[in-house]
Amino acid sequence: MSPSPADLKARLLPLRKALYDFEAAAVQQALQDLLAPQASVQLGHPYPEMSGPEAFYAHAWAPLAAAWPDLERRETIVLAGTTEAGDNWVGCCGFYTGTFQAPWWDIPPTGHQVAMRFHEFYRILNGQVHEVQALWDLPEVMLQAQAWPLAPSLGREWQVPGPATQDGLCLEATPEASATSRQTVLDMLTAMVRHPAEGGPEVMELERFWHPRMSWYGPAGIGTGRGIAGFRRWHQIPFLKAMPDRGQHADGLVSHFFAEGPYVAVTGWPNMRQTLTDDGWLGIAPAGQPLTLRSLDFWRLEAGKIRENWVLVDLMDVYQQLGVDVLARMRDYTAPRQRPVSSFQV
Repeated sequence: MSPSPADLKARLLPLRKALYDFEAAAVQQALQDLLAPQASVQLGHPYPEMSGPEAFYAHAWAPLAAAWPDLERRETIVLAGTTEAGDNWVGCCGFYTGTFQAPWWDIPPTGHQVAMRFHEFYRILNGQVHEVQALWDLPEVMLQAQAWPLAPSLGREWQVPGPATQDGLCLEATPEASATSRQTVLDMLTAMVRHPAEGGPEVMELERFWHPRMSWYGPAGIGTGRGIAGFRRWHQIPFLKAMPDRGQHADGLVSHFFAEGPYVAVTGWPNMRQTLTDDGWLGIAPAGQPLTLRSLDFWRLEAGKIRENWVLVDLMDVYQQLGVDVLARMRDYTAPRQRPVSSFQV
C-alpha cells in the first residue's frame, strides 16, 4: 500500500522548516536524515550531477547562503502522490529570497532583496529520498541584477505569484478528485502534441482544457502569458515555429505525473526531445540540432479546467547544448562592473 500524501509531505517537513529559517547546521542535519547516502540529485545547468546529502549541501545551498546570508525559502505549493509506475513523489514550488550581498555564479550582488523561483521534486522510497529532480531559476537572478545576457523575454517578467486560491500548502483531496485532475492534464497534453503534425491550432482543443482567464507562468527568458491568446503569442507559437516536431521523439523520455486534489505536477530528466529547425524561440538561430528539455510543471485546475500553470524549463541547459555558455556571456556583459576596463586584454 502506498503512503498517503500527508505521510509523504510529513517526511519532507523537517528540511522545509530548516530552509525557511536557514541555518547551516540545521539544514545539513535535515538533509542527512532525509536523503539516502547515494541519493541521485540533479539541479540543472550549471550544477554537476550530485550524489548524497553532503554533495547536495556543498554544491547548492552553501554557496547560495554565502551570497544571500539571510537566505530563506518560501513555498507556495507542496503536493504529493504516487505515479502510475508506483513511485512516490513530493513536489515543491516557491522561491528562495534574501539580500544579495556577494557574487553568486559571478552574478554581481545588488545589495537588495532578490527572489529566485524553484521547482523541486523528491522521490521517496522506504522513508528516504532516493532521487531529486529540481530547477532553480538562475536567469531570474540575472534579471534582477541587471545582468541579462540573452534575448529579451516575449512574455511578462515579474515575481510570479502563488495560487490565486492561496491553498497550495493545505490541500484536502480524495483519491478520486486527484485522479480526475491528473487525467485532465494528461488528456490536455495528448491533444496538444497533435499540433502541428496533425493540423492547425484547433486540434489542440485549448478551450476545452484551459480556463479563459488562465495564467501560464514561464521561466525567466520566456515570461508569463495571460489567457489562451497570451499563452500562444508569447510562448507556444514561437516554440512550435522553431521546433515543429514537438512530441514526435519520445524514445528514452520519462515523465513522472502525480496529483493531489486540483493540483497536478510532472517532472522528467529529460521529458521532451525535439529539433531546432526554424527561427522564433528565444532569439536562437535555427541550428538544425536535436535538443532535450527538462520541464518541471505544476498545474491548478478550477471548474474542471486549467487556470494556472507554473513552468520551469532548464533554458541554460538548452543554450549549453547549442554551444552557448550563458554564464560566460553574463560575465562578459557585466565585466565593467567587476574590474576596470583598462585591465582588459585581447
